[in-house]
Amino acid sequence: QVQLVESGGGLVQPGGSLRLSCATSRSIFNINTAGWYRQVLRKERELVASFTSGGIINYADSVKGRFTISRNSAKNTMYLQMNSLKPEDTAVYYCRSWGSLGNYWGQGTQVTVSS
Repeated sequence: QVQLVESGGGLVQPGGSLRLSCATSRSIFNINTAGWYRQVLRKERELVASFTSGGIINYADSVKGRFTISRNSAKNTMYLQMNSLKPEDTAVYYCRSWGSLGNYWGQGTQVTVSS
């Protein structure tokens, strides 16, 4: 069983930055695809950014140029650097890893962008 644990959420003013981390209990990012989702109350969970085991990265149009996804395989950790945050980025952010090693979700971390 693989556990994913997010951290780094919080309250930030518009235009500010946050970095989310997703730590795993075993090495999976070089095998599974992984990514960050976000969910606003009463709306569907949205894929924000992802990377394949081969390093192909994709971003939602709404975050291109502002968010950067990365990984540190040695630390079994994935990151989401979020810059120029907007109020509409407010959501619970989840990390997920899926592929031949299974499908795993973190518990979520709240990001609130407000003045």
